[in-house]
This record gives sequence, C-alpha cells and structure tokens, in this order.
Amino acid sequence: MLTIDHALERLRERVLGAVVTPGDESWDDARRAWNLALDQRPELVVQAEGVQDVVAAVRFAREQGLRVALQGTGHGGHGLDLDGAILVKTERMRGVEIDPADRRARVQAGAQWQDVTVPAAEHGLAALAGSAADVGVVGYSLGGGIGWLARRHGLASNSILSADVVLADGRLVHVDESSEPELFWALRGGGGSFAAVVALEIALYPVAELYAGMLLYPWERAPEVLRAWTAMTAEAPDELTSCGRLLQLPPIDLVPEPLRGGQFVVVELAYLGDEAAAAPHLARLRELGPMMDTCAMVPAPALQALHMDPPDPMPGIGDGFMLDELPDDAIDALLEVAGPGSGSPILSLEIRHLGGELAVARPEHGAQPALDAGFVVFSLGIPMDADVAAALLGHFPRVRRALGPWDSGRHYFNLAEQETDPRTMYPAAAYDRLRDVKLAYDPADVFRANHRIPLPA
Repeated sequence: MLTIDHALERLRERVLGAVVTPGDESWDDARRAWNLALDQRPELVVQAEGVQDVVAAVRFAREQGLRVALQGTGHGGHGLDLDGAILVKTERMRGVEIDPADRRARVQAGAQWQDVTVPAAEHGLAALAGSAADVGVVGYSLGGGIGWLARRHGLASNSILSADVVLADGRLVHVDESSEPELFWALRGGGGSFAAVVALEIALYPVAELYAGMLLYPWERAPEVLRAWTAMTAEAPDELTSCGRLLQLPPIDLVPEPLRGGQFVVVELAYLGDEAAAAPHLARLRELGPMMDTCAMVPAPALQALHMDPPDPMPGIGDGFMLDELPDDAIDALLEVAGPGSGSPILSLEIRHLGGELAVARPEHGAQPALDAGFVVFSLGIPMDADVAAALLGHFPRVRRALGPWDSGRHYFNLAEQETDPRTMYPAAAYDRLRDVKLAYDPADVFRANHRIPLPA
C-alpha cells in the first residue's frame, strides 16, 4: 500500500476530480467495475474530470514506480492486473462532438455508445456501436468492436480516425496515420497497453433506419432453428449481421414478464435495407413459426436494445472463442452440452456470424485487420453464489471441447474473458509488431490493460 502521504497530497492538488485511497469511505464505489464479479484492488483510484487529471495520474505513477490502468465504464475488466497500479476512472469524461459534414464524431475517454448514437441519429448517421448503450466507446473500439453493422462496415477499431493519448512520460500527443503512425496502428485493435487514450475520433456512416429485430422460439426447437439460421448465414449478404442464441433467462425483474424464467432459442439480426429486401433471407426461419417476431424498421439507436443486455451493473462470468465453421455436426455437439436436457448453467450462449467486411484485411487497417473465422462463440452466466460460479467455470471447457473440431484456434479480444494467450488474437507478424510498439512507447511497462501486450524478451 502507499505510504507516500506528501506525494499523494500533491497529486490531490493537481487533480480536479477525486483521488480515492483504500481508507476512504468512497473506496468500494470508486474501485468497482461494471461487472460486479470482479474485485478490483488498485493502489488508488483517480476519478478524472479531464485530460489534465489523466496527465497528472500518469506523471505521479512514473514518479512513484506505479503502473496505470484506464477504465471508462468498467466493462471488459477481466484479466486486468491492478497490483501496484493506479486505476484511472474516466466515467466523468463523456463529452461528444458530432461533425455531420465529415461524418465523424470526437468522443472523450468515458463516453458511452448512447452518447454517440443518439446525437448522430439526428443527422441520419450511425456509429459502429456495440450491443449495449452503456458500453464505453474507447475500450470497445481499442479491442476491435463487432456491432450490428459489422459485416458491412467491419471492426470498429478500423473506423478510428485519430486519437489523443497521454504517453508514459506524461506528454499529451495527437495520433493518426501521419502523426505517430506506429502507435496509431497499434491502438486500432491492440488494446490499451501502449498509452492512456483520452479521446478518439471515429467514422460515422449514413444509416437513418434499418430492418432489425429478433425471432424467438421454444427451447426444444433449437436444432431446427439453428440449422435454419446457419443456412441463412451461408447465403447472407454483407448487409445482414446476425447471431443465433440459446437463452435460459432467470426469474428476476430485470427480464421482461413474457420471457421471465423461460428457455428459448433466438435469432437476432440487423439488415441494412428495408423489409422487402430482408424478407427472402428470413423465409426459412419464419416458416418455423416463431412465437415472437419483433423485426421491423427501426432507427439506428434502437439496435442497442436488440441484444437485451442488462442496463445496470451485475456479476457475470464469460468465455469466448472463434469457429471456422458451424456445420450440422457442430450444432448437434453444441446442443448436447448446452441445449435442452444438457443441464447447462449457461444463461446466454450466442454465436455471432462473422465474414463479410470483417474478413477483409485492408492495408490501411490497424493491428486487428480482420477476423479469420466464420463465427465467434460467447457463453455467459451469472455467478449468484460460489457454487454457480464453479459450475460455470466447469462448463465452459465442456462447450469448448464439444466444438473442438471446428475451433479456429483464434480468439477475439473483446469476448475473451478467461485467461487467454494474446498471441491467439493477432496474425503472428502483427503480434511481434505490437511488442515492438510497446517497447518504443512504453519501455517501462507503465500501462496495464486486459490482454496486455508484453515487452519483448
């Protein structure tokens, strides 16, 4: 623990926000992540009001031999090593500026997707946002970002146009393709291991409305529904992004009454076009007679309610990996361990369809140029007690083993919540290049992040 009282007082004098230490009454609130299953214990927390507070925290860390980790909403906090680190919370830095003429947005470090999507929609524009309105833009984008427009417009990381960052020596610099190009490359998909990102400029796209919704079926119909869905994905145009999902919803108030305590198989989708153009792609699924069909023309911000992510902090344990393909044999193997009659404790198991623009690596892209897989699987459960947590951690490997023959051996940064070798997230040459960037910009290893990029040996 810190015993440097005089230096700590100097930090408090420099910071407009709050500096919170373990002995303070607000300590537990300050250190809390959105995922309540995480027990974050940094040396201290700086609740930053602006860029200068981040600069002060980084300089203080260098002076005192500490590390620095930035966190906006606290989503994606898994695997974050805070031993000997200052946790800089940026949730108060939520400023957003929309430039409709150039189709871009400038967002501060703590901005959430709802801070971007709603004002952008006023100009008929959409961002490559995540599936939840309260997820932080910066963390999501640095880790890749697969949203509902992804098969047409790619990873959110590759729509980053520039960044303002605080380097390990405390300097504030602007980063883009012509200024600090190696760092700009690394930030786009390489995560937060290189600098403290205090603002991003991101591209927006002309999407006023689109056809989106979900088709929901009884749990026992999972085999035929998932087969119909994968048949749809085999022929899907890039304008159609979708996922198949197994849901076992708890009997709690957060779940809408018609679904509360139920077990279902669901197809969620977004189509960049109108109902008439989308209808032929959904024909097989509709022939199965869904018990609920919410597909309709919606404004772009409505996409963030499609996945039914909880609006408030909650505990969660997840596991994700990627598949080359999902043939009928893979569906059968999956349902044996996670479908009807399996006894699976997994609340939500989703399979997101990749491909399209997500599979295209372009020269101008960053460290995560493309995702070389057909699907990404993500399992999630709520560890209500130690027994449930143990059951989930025991069941995730069963799902992996069942799908082993189709496992791509690759992982997607934002959905890899168990201990994961970061080398499996990038092409080999990209991983080596990321380590070189780490050495060039953070040779003292000041910055901590989940799925951290280590210094070269």
